[in-house]
Amino acid sequence: MVLSHTDCHVDYSTPVVALPPVPAAAPADTDLALETVEVWGLHLASLDTEATLDLVDRMIRRGRPGFFITANLHYARLTAGSQYLRELNERAAFMTADGMPLVWQARRQRQPLPQRVAGSDLVHLMCKQAALRGHRVFFLGGDEGVAAEAARRLKEKNPLLPVAGVASPSFREMSSQDHEALVARIRSTRPDILFAALGQPKGEVWLDHHCAALGVPVCVQIGASLDFIAGHARRAPRWMQRSGLEWFHRMAGDPRRLAPRYFQDALFLLRKVAGGWIRRP
Repeated sequence: MVLSHTDCHVDYSTPVVALPPVPAAAPADTDLALETVEVWGLHLASLDTEATLDLVDRMIRRGRPGFFITANLHYARLTAGSQYLRELNERAAFMTADGMPLVWQARRQRQPLPQRVAGSDLVHLMCKQAALRGHRVFFLGGDEGVAAEAARRLKEKNPLLPVAGVASPSFREMSSQDHEALVARIRSTRPDILFAALGQPKGEVWLDHHCAALGVPVCVQIGASLDFIAGHARRAPRWMQRSGLEWFHRMAGDPRRLAPRYFQDALFLLRKVAGGWIRRP
């Protein structure tokens, strides 16, 4: 199946997403039933960071292939324009609020979330926990050398971290056979956690299609996190993260690529907020 460009606002003609459809009857994670808050079509788990780490540990003990999503404003906009992503979200084990606008909107709805649970923070915390538990971790994506450098730095920080492997293939040049070989390679290393830095929503789509074949209990798309860890990009200061201005810091670092995206995200946010005020009694 090749999805159209308009379906998810990305170029779905590339091999990374030119994949067969997932069966409509994919099993749901009923044993991971969680309290959720719906914000702009996203069902966000009411979890703080500690509870998220506990849930990751529970998924690993359970042993079934699964993935979760760290959703931000950009992902909310993509989901709003894509029936496919809405169905994909239902197949995820859970979804966290990785974006202050989502947290603020939940408060406006008088259904507050415990806190923002950012993917870039989770990578460090999950690796720290993996080192304590002996969970094997695989790093996938990023430019050549980025995943390896990120793994080296995380291993340096957590000497007992079992690194199952790293891979930074050029996804635009990969055939379906190459994808199958990559999945087989990852599966052969028997990781408990797979961090995929493939871009949004390509990362979520790739994990959705290959989750069962990978056999990894916990998979998650982590955006630019490997670049931050490897030192190829600087993350925003804490005060900007807390105040919801991390997007501005990222855009300033790569305005040509990110300015159009953030402009569209801002319009989406304005429409949602304005629509909410109009509908209020």
